[in-house]
Amino acid sequence: MKASEIRELSQEERLQKEAELKQQLFNLRFQHETGQLENPQRLKQTKRDIARMKTIINQEAKKNRVEKE
Repeated sequence: MKASEIRELSQEERLQKEAELKQQLFNLRFQHETGQLENPQRLKQTKRDIARMKTIINQEAKKNRVEKE
């Protein structure tokens, strides 16, 4: 997921998507450990998507705090 796509989402949608990605990462790790994961690159990509999501969430929160002051 690209940063521009994430920025188009509302705050609630971002938080929901982050939770979905965390659940997906959990499932991918489980599949990896049991030898069922066909594409290990998905682990790396999911971690990056979570980091990207958190970064944008934090940027928006910081921007909102600055605007309130």
